Amino acid sequence: MNNVIYLGLGSNIGNRIENIIFALSALQSSGFIGIKKISSFYETSPIGPNQRKFYNIAVKAKTSLNPRDLLFIIKQIEELMGRKKTLHWGPRIIDVDILFFNRIVIAEKNLIVPHKEIQNRLFVLIPLNEISKNFICPNSNKKINVILSEKLLTLRCQKIKMLYK
Repeated sequence: MNNVIYLGLGSNIGNRIENIIFALSALQSSGFIGIKKISSFYETSPIGPNQRKFYNIAVKAKTSLNPRDLLFIIKQIEELMGRKKTLHWGPRIIDVDILFFNRIVIAEKNLIVPHKEIQNRLFVLIPLNEISKNFICPNSNKKINVILSEKLLTLRCQKIKMLYK
């Protein structure tokens, strides 16, 4: 397992903590993903329609998979957990995003890495900063802690609080 990946996980349906823990367990037990670091849980205000708050975490892991196969495994886990296609930015039992895959940039039809909204979402930046503040984003060539410090003033309207460390 030589590829370093960062994933963002979120849930706002049912038992949000159990949903995220189940997804982590499924990722690990796939045999293709070795989890190395997990951030604290954060409660975050949703983007989009009025709905329940999300719980979010970031994960650093290693994998031998290529980006397409990693996405396939993630989608299988989301489907196994009962995720259904709903409205854009709508509620979800689980959401797993590939935030980074090594330091490469991928721009394909169904796969964009780094995730295109990382720099605009405190619920991604804060957990990422907790587990890997010195990781350099390949799009901006800046460390996560620098991106976060630059965005804190402009993203103040996003509500986020640490739940469990």
